[in-house]
Amino acid sequence: MKLRKTLLFMIVAIYSLSFPAAKAAANTPTDAVKYTVDSVLNLLKDKELSAPDKKEERRTRISSLIRERFDFREMARRSLARHWKKRTPEEEKEFVAIFSDLLEASYISKIEAYTDERVTFDKEVIKGKGKYGVVSTTIATKAVDIPIDYKVKFKNGKWWIYDVVVEGVSFVSTYRSQYNKVIVKESFAKLIQRMKNKLNEVNAI
Repeated sequence: MKLRKTLLFMIVAIYSLSFPAAKAAANTPTDAVKYTVDSVLNLLKDKELSAPDKKEERRTRISSLIRERFDFREMARRSLARHWKKRTPEEEKEFVAIFSDLLEASYISKIEAYTDERVTFDKEVIKGKGKYGVVSTTIATKAVDIPIDYKVKFKNGKWWIYDVVVEGVSFVSTYRSQYNKVIVKESFAKLIQRMKNKLNEVNAI
């Protein structure tokens, strides 16, 4: 079960990454996701970057790709839901920063375990007058096929990922439920502290 959970997070990380500027204006969500997968897998398979002394360089390059494609602010807003409107500009900025760092660090720690699973691109749905889309994919492992949907939004000339649904479970919905419980039972400040503690744990890996 632990291995399966790690694989699921690893998959999300791989698909959530961006692609070089030359391909930034991919015509469809599928174009964007597919090019992302190819680019990231090539990076992970690079023998030179797999050397122990290249670990920080590899993570820096992956981080750069993540920041170009993942709409952390949109994810943060949706994850806080009704609590977002109550935040001051300073609180918004702090939350988005910690949220972004936490997701990025968690993803990077998982994708480094990539082991050549096979990916298929099954279906694409575009809605909201062409501004929103969903790319349905499947990753085939030796033990099981895992369906993953990527929700994307067209903004500033390119597609941004704002949610990932793994086996029917939405990341944003999961975060929303967790964060709401902490804020209601304790406080927003307590949530921030918990997120900082978690970030320290992930960075220590």
